[in-house]
Amino acid sequence: MTIQPDLRLVIMGVSGCGKSSVGEGLSARLGIPYRDGDDLHPLANVEKMRAGVPLTDGDRWPWLDRVAGVLAQEAPVIVGCSALRRAYRDRLRAGAGGPVQFVHLSGNRGLIAQRMAARTGHYMPPSLLDSQFAALEAPGLDEALTIDIDQPLSALTDAIATHLEGARR
Repeated sequence: MTIQPDLRLVIMGVSGCGKSSVGEGLSARLGIPYRDGDDLHPLANVEKMRAGVPLTDGDRWPWLDRVAGVLAQEAPVIVGCSALRRAYRDRLRAGAGGPVQFVHLSGNRGLIAQRMAARTGHYMPPSLLDSQFAALEAPGLDEALTIDIDQPLSALTDAIATHLEGARR
């Protein structure tokens, strides 16, 4: 598969939806780097989340600017970033230095809660899942490809790769 040399792809969704797994899978399939937006959070944000305190918009703006910097400087690149609100996605687009494509990993709360409870070593506690869903402004068709996460990882990466190939034409 031939990819755009300036591809800026954001895998978005609530915590626990599979952004990292899908991003890493796409990275291996497409041969382009994956960056986890969780690694770009300032320490103060990580500590707030670890303590079970939801982030505010004021907490998120500097983080989103860091993510936008990765999109601007490292294309082609895939970034996992919650990008829950349209204003956040607009901020990413404004700072990315070129077009950004979004893939929204969508799933029901029960499935995502199960996944969050099963994972280890992540600072985001399951208790913050409700705040993630409350903040989510699901993107429309004009903004993102939305994929249901209740399927195997290979099916998710296949669907995204097919979408990217179609968008390139």
